[in-house]
Amino acid sequence: MKKKAPRNKTICLTGKETAAYAAKTIRLTKPAALSEVLNKTICQDALKALDFLPDACADLLIADPPYNLTKIFGKSTFKEMDFDAYKLWLDKWLSKTVRLLKENASIYICADWKTSIAIPEIAGKYFILQNRISWEREKGRGALNNWKNCLEDIWFFTKGRNYKFNLDAVKVQRPVIAPYRDENGHPKDWIDDGKNKYRLTAPSNIWTDISIPFWSMPENTPHPTQKPEKLIAKLILASSDAGDVVLDPFLGSGTTSVTAKKLGRNYIGIEREKEYAAIAEKRLENAEQNRVIQGYENGVFRARNFI
Repeated sequence: MKKKAPRNKTICLTGKETAAYAAKTIRLTKPAALSEVLNKTICQDALKALDFLPDACADLLIADPPYNLTKIFGKSTFKEMDFDAYKLWLDKWLSKTVRLLKENASIYICADWKTSIAIPEIAGKYFILQNRISWEREKGRGALNNWKNCLEDIWFFTKGRNYKFNLDAVKVQRPVIAPYRDENGHPKDWIDDGKNKYRLTAPSNIWTDISIPFWSMPENTPHPTQKPEKLIAKLILASSDAGDVVLDPFLGSGTTSVTAKKLGRNYIGIEREKEYAAIAEKRLENAEQNRVIQGYENGVFRARNFI
């Protein structure tokens, strides 16, 4: 393995380490009880593994499926399809999740600008659409003959009309520009902690405070479409309680499971590629000692680059 620069914190495994961590994952060949899959990484194709999970096992579903692009994931390649074929593929795995979710469960599905239009059509057959979150993915070079693509969506659905939404858990810390005080000189609707003056505000469905993992961040991995822990933390905190079960059928390098663990939730993660499943296990091991989520401090989400 090539030696990394001193400040490069990317999680990379040797072949021997990959084999060792992959050995901690499981594979399902028959219907499993919750105790058999809880807090496990299932190294298997989601279309097969979902059939073996128990009914009503999850309080929250977070899915980051491959977008309809030709992209290499480990030793496999997801190939771009005809758009109708892609919608059929979405339907194939989404339909399998319905029985796995509790009646008050929430569902978040990630998409890029191009595949985003298919999500409400397909998921809307099974779930109730509540909102669409658009977040700024500021990374990569610009195109020569098009606008630089820096936008991704997360579609928010619920299984029923009654669902969890913990507003206070996801309020955003914003710097105060005009720090008004009352007649006694006390901060008016803002907080002064001695170092910063800030206000806690309700989050909107437009997020511009997310930093994509890069080489000097401890959560960074070689996965080509890794989501940030801060992004997933918002979804988990808003739509689950401590001890709830978070299901991710396209786990990748483990962000959902790791973030769930750091926030006191249980998890079930499914990842087809051995390399990424092994990295997920390594990150879960690291989370035993370090539960820090960059950008989330003392129960508050900080604005990007806020000092």
